[in-house]
Amino acid sequence: MRVLGVDPGLTRCGVGVVDGAPGRPLRMIGVGVVRTPAEEEVPRRLLAIEQGLESWLDTHRPDIVAIERVFAQHNVRTVMGTAQASAVAMLCATRRGLPVVLHTPSEVKAAVTGSGRADKAQVTAMVTRLLRLDAPPKPADAADALALSICHIWRGTANGKLAAALANTTSTRLVPKEYRA
Repeated sequence: MRVLGVDPGLTRCGVGVVDGAPGRPLRMIGVGVVRTPAEEEVPRRLLAIEQGLESWLDTHRPDIVAIERVFAQHNVRTVMGTAQASAVAMLCATRRGLPVVLHTPSEVKAAVTGSGRADKAQVTAMVTRLLRLDAPPKPADAADALALSICHIWRGTANGKLAAALANTTSTRLVPKEYRA
């Protein structure tokens, strides 16, 4: 499975592509940041993010896009920019028919480091180790995007299988025995 992880941001939108499957070695395919100038108007910045993400999607052809779920912060302006960048990523993926999944920051940290309270340095160190990289990915937004991809490969696939199994079990219980095949 190839996952494009997106750490949304208006100034720096981290992107990272990882190939892998649960129980198998992970392989980084690409990592980077789509940048926009702070002095530019928001609509133009969103267009630049869209163009950058489209380029990543064209180049790396992921199977799924994992995006960090936007969470409430005290700085409304920061939250708005993050949410807008997140929406652009969702739009780009959906336009191509790619599934989109959202993972919370604590879910990503727990998947990669074992602790939902890990700091950025711990996440970066584990991403570097798990992907067997020679140097830590920089900036932190790029490392976070790779962490999102890893989180989805490890947790998302398992969660999807559990949900499907639960749905199958639940629907079977609702059908009386005499009507089951």
